[in-house]
Amino acid sequence: MTVASPYARELARMPVTTRVETLTGSRTQLWEYGASGLDEAARAAATTAVVVVHGFRGDHHGLEPVIAQLDEPGMRIVAPDLPGFGESTPLAVTHDIDGYATWAKALVASVRAQSPAARIVVIGHSFGSIVVSAALAGEGDGGALEADDIVLINPIAAPALAGPRGFMTRLAIGHYRFSAAVPEKLGFAILRSGLVVQIMSSTMAKTKDKGLRRWIHDQHHRYFSAFANRSVVLDAFRASVSHDVSEYAERIHAPVLMIAADRDDITPVAAQYSVQKMIPGAELVVIEGVGHLIHYERPVEAADAIRSFLARS
Repeated sequence: MTVASPYARELARMPVTTRVETLTGSRTQLWEYGASGLDEAARAAATTAVVVVHGFRGDHHGLEPVIAQLDEPGMRIVAPDLPGFGESTPLAVTHDIDGYATWAKALVASVRAQSPAARIVVIGHSFGSIVVSAALAGEGDGGALEADDIVLINPIAAPALAGPRGFMTRLAIGHYRFSAAVPEKLGFAILRSGLVVQIMSSTMAKTKDKGLRRWIHDQHHRYFSAFANRSVVLDAFRASVSHDVSEYAERIHAPVLMIAADRDDITPVAAQYSVQKMIPGAELVVIEGVGHLIHYERPVEAADAIRSFLARS
């Protein structure tokens, strides 16, 4: 049985449209939130266009709790499913950092062309923070991503194996390697294992609210295994554990807000402060009592930080 979202009321107030764009060979499914995404004229009149890039294995649903808090007049919010995940088809190139960075630049360029007068804000969560940072640094094809403001939620600021739960990362690497070694059908089934999803979800969720935990687990079971094939998820996993934001930080020149958590199992807070110093003028907000699921557990505080940042930058 589906567990009702605690943010359903806010989302229900926002107009939502869907469409498909072909970007880097992927038929990318896009969800647009807010009145400024309703039609071509509304997109052209938008004063702020927000592009949201979700994390590894999830889809656009994961960041809807944050999106629900950001609805403002003149704001257009574009949330795609990453290529090969959710309802988006795979890329025509390898699903590595270069491939995803190239796709991200194409997406943002398309949004800018549709909303030429808008302030462009790009939000990346978790693996999305690596993709966005790599694009800003000019990785992939087509030069550097051009945006007015950047927000990184739960940024992967250091190598995953160096995180507070590096042992869990090693276990995950072993899981993915085994899934790659066995026959395709078996490997695909292992990757979609409900038991593995539950372990991951239980490990990352820090809230003691039982109702919220049930909803978080339900979200992961519903959306965490929606990937096109084994190759896509294996390639994306390799990319997620082989790179981090610190590689690209010194080449990022747009205003940046980092929203981190003091109980993140993947990146220690000390690494967040180190990366903040590497990015000229970057701001860092640390939310206490939460881990790698800020977007599920503390979206109101994340949205408040984003609004404050955009008001200052």
